[in-house]
Amino acid sequence: MPDAIVIGSGPNGLAAGIELARAGCAVVLYEARATLGGGASSAALTLPGFVHDRCSAVHPLARASPYFRTLGLEERGLVWIEPGIPLAHPLDDGSAAFLERSLDATCTALGDDGPAYRRLIEPLTNQWVSLVEELLQPILHLPRHPLLLGRFGWRALQPAAGLARRHFRQAGTRALFAGLAAHSFLPLGSLASASIGLVLAAAAHAVGWPIPRGGSQALTDSLVARLREAGARIEVGRPIHDLRVLPTAATKLLDLSAWEAERVAGSVWPEWYRRRLRNFPHAPSVFKIDYALSDPIPWTAEPCRSAGTVHLGGKLEEIEEAERLVNVGVMPARPFVLLAQPSLFDPTRAPSGQHTAWAYCHIPRGHGDDCTDALEGQIERFAPGFRDRILARHITGPAEMEAHNANLGGGDITGGANDLWHLLARPTFTPAPYRTPAERVYLCSASTPPGGGVHGMCGYHAARTVVSRDLC
Repeated sequence: MPDAIVIGSGPNGLAAGIELARAGCAVVLYEARATLGGGASSAALTLPGFVHDRCSAVHPLARASPYFRTLGLEERGLVWIEPGIPLAHPLDDGSAAFLERSLDATCTALGDDGPAYRRLIEPLTNQWVSLVEELLQPILHLPRHPLLLGRFGWRALQPAAGLARRHFRQAGTRALFAGLAAHSFLPLGSLASASIGLVLAAAAHAVGWPIPRGGSQALTDSLVARLREAGARIEVGRPIHDLRVLPTAATKLLDLSAWEAERVAGSVWPEWYRRRLRNFPHAPSVFKIDYALSDPIPWTAEPCRSAGTVHLGGKLEEIEEAERLVNVGVMPARPFVLLAQPSLFDPTRAPSGQHTAWAYCHIPRGHGDDCTDALEGQIERFAPGFRDRILARHITGPAEMEAHNANLGGGDITGGANDLWHLLARPTFTPAPYRTPAERVYLCSASTPPGGGVHGMCGYHAARTVVSRDLC
């Protein structure tokens, strides 16, 4: 009889399992699919020899995770590769704003906006470890570094578009920050939309935007190795459709989105809680394409040819409008596109001389049309001749994404909305967000604090809550 059962093998489920097993609990982890990792997994999606990441591909928060840092994942085969240019953002005039690992080099490249960028980002970079420890806690916690958190919050709670316009004069720098902030899926005029932009910019200098050698599956494999070493048992191909089939005496931790958790565990919860989970709002969706390429992408702007990640959306005003439309249910003609080109830095991803790319665009929730032309139009805009280099595509719309991973319902890859209120009320407003009305049932997915991203901290905090209550 296990003390604790973890459902789901995404980074949060694996982190929860490791922490419980290390605390002396007998742990069993169930994964519905035949492979482990959830969104942090890799597969040959196009042609033989091409390795693609199914969802997450670039991992600043994994490298920065306070919990992952304690696990010694590099000792279990994880190798981080750091592109010299973490991010580039091209413009129509053939130029590109970009972040380098070095803050000094970035400020120099940003020209007249360099001093303003330094004033904004250097304090966060210098206190990165303390800042991340604060930000990857439950929102309602007693701060260890209240002054640092307060200084960050003063900027982070602002609308991203307004912050960019106040601090930067050049179109390229404004666009660069707009693309960073758009990772939140929020309209750039909304409160707190600046927060993720500040975090990702600081991360580029503090820990880089690294990729795992061999694909995101390598990160999962290293976590799985630690989970097995801690004594946990793992069962794949074991979907759990109703929590009542599991032993009642065991504590259950659900690495499931709020909506999937309601479907699986609703029978043990009162209707008021089930209704809150059903009504937890989604973020907008994504439409994703994985590419096998004959050659590198022919970017017009030279920095893009050395960048691990490229943001495609033009100037701030264009990104601002695209994200506004997506959030009101309208598909923009020119969506914001995020693109990774890992084979430039990791030769294990493709046959010799050939390449992979991974790209997705933000789309309205419920939008079911094929967005290939819109997405590729943005790439061609800044890399004429891109389509001529495509050997094969693997298209993943919202329906396909959900079919492969039920946690990504309707193409929501963040576990729910990231607006200010739903960072506090995730999935409900409570000082104990991992606990549920059922005594031995806990949530540990990205639908709980601190939210989306590959960092494992939702699972870690849920596990520590279980251990603190002596429930395994």
